[in-house]
Amino acid sequence: MAQLERHSLSRSVPDDQLNWSQIGETLTLLALAVAQIDTSMKEGNDSVDTLTHSFTSIASRSRLLLDHFAKVDPDAPQEIKDAAEIIHAEVGKAVVAFQFYDRLSQRMEHVGESLEKMGHLISDPKGRYIEKEWVQLQSEIKANYTMEAERIMFEHILAGRSIAEALEIYHHHFNKPMDDSFGTDDDIELF
Repeated sequence: MAQLERHSLSRSVPDDQLNWSQIGETLTLLALAVAQIDTSMKEGNDSVDTLTHSFTSIASRSRLLLDHFAKVDPDAPQEIKDAAEIIHAEVGKAVVAFQFYDRLSQRMEHVGESLEKMGHLISDPKGRYIEKEWVQLQSEIKANYTMEAERIMFEHILAGRSIAEALEIYHHHFNKPMDDSFGTDDDIELF
């Protein structure tokens, strides 16, 4: 499959097809999914960048406090020293959460690219019926996976398992609790 320009997927269907077709509708929905993934990730990245800057500043300030208490004011009240230690530890936990978001962002970028490549293959009147093209697309998708969990899910889905079965295998294999709610409650929870 030739290298395609990113974000070039559209509903355009060759002239020899009707105005309405399953292929055209599929391409429309794939383009919509890619656009939603990309805009969501852009908005998320902007927010995470702001949070990262804030937490970096907090970490720096809490380190100054800890150093001050250790060197300049060792007789400061213990509760203030403890509070500074807790703040510093919590900031460390937040940094780990940001690293998770970075992995999530990379995975979602790969999902968007894969959907777009699939859309281009579907839009090719000849290529969509060539097994070799689909095998190549699957190989490209699999090559993007960096985590063993992703490869296992990929293999199970390609073997004909349902999404639910693949997720159950993933959760069982990696001892992660199964939670299919995906936070569907639209309420925003503030700290």
